[in-house]
Amino acid sequence: MRQRLEYVAVVIARAVTAVMPYSLLWLFGTSVGYLFYLFDGAHRRVASENLAAAFPRRSPAERRAIVRAVFAHFGRLLFEFLKFSTLSPEQILSRVEFDGEERVRLAYGQGKGVLFITGHFGFWELHAIAHPLRFEPIGVLARTLDNARLNTLLEEIRQRTGNVVIYRQGSIRKVMRMMAEKHGVAILIDQHISGADAVYVEFFERRAATTSAVAAMALRTGAPVVPVFALPLGRGRYRLIYEHPVEPPAADSEDAVREFTQRCTDVLEMYVRRHPDLWLWMHRRWRDTASSGIDGHFLP
Repeated sequence: MRQRLEYVAVVIARAVTAVMPYSLLWLFGTSVGYLFYLFDGAHRRVASENLAAAFPRRSPAERRAIVRAVFAHFGRLLFEFLKFSTLSPEQILSRVEFDGEERVRLAYGQGKGVLFITGHFGFWELHAIAHPLRFEPIGVLARTLDNARLNTLLEEIRQRTGNVVIYRQGSIRKVMRMMAEKHGVAILIDQHISGADAVYVEFFERRAATTSAVAAMALRTGAPVVPVFALPLGRGRYRLIYEHPVEPPAADSEDAVREFTQRCTDVLEMYVRRHPDLWLWMHRRWRDTASSGIDGHFLP
């Protein structure tokens, strides 16, 4: 019953956002984010702990303000994502600008596929929807939601401009196949990873278990790794940034995978430090030292 109600609520919200003017949509999303802040004490506590560890020199008042802003951002992200799912390709393109377009074309031009990396930062879901309208469709790695109906809806939205969702089971094989066909694949690199696929790197001066898959695939194939970020410009518009490709380590590096992963993580950290209110601090990024027992991320 709960999963059915969740699905119905999202379908209704999507229908409402389709006709809602942007100014009202932004206000509504912010209000929903604040409701999460008020009533979701578990994720609020994790965000506070993470910020205290990442920014120990900031005052408690500053960190509380960031936590509130993060929850507000989360609410806006949800409703902007639903809004984008109802727009035509022309309408989507009218709301975004591309920064670093030539870097993307040069990366594709190498003929080895492209690994696009980012985190749960900014408006990454909107970026993925808009990308094929200027370049070409990509594979998007994701985890499967527990709610099957919501997962089907989310998959439909993510694939509406031509992208392909790649779920974790057998994902490496599918990614390698897409790259062999000279396509791009988008991967989030900011979640805790356990098991043999994890490599520990520094993130905000703390050891964080991070996926080694990006570095391993890039070193194996020679594919460029391009960090991407979607920042709000105001009034419903977004800047879609394609950074310079991450420089691979020297051929004789003794720990090339860890070094490459560190370089990728450093780019993400740079953006999070610039815009801490745009990263979802609510998940347990540093599991080894986190005191909370929840495993939290709102979106896959």
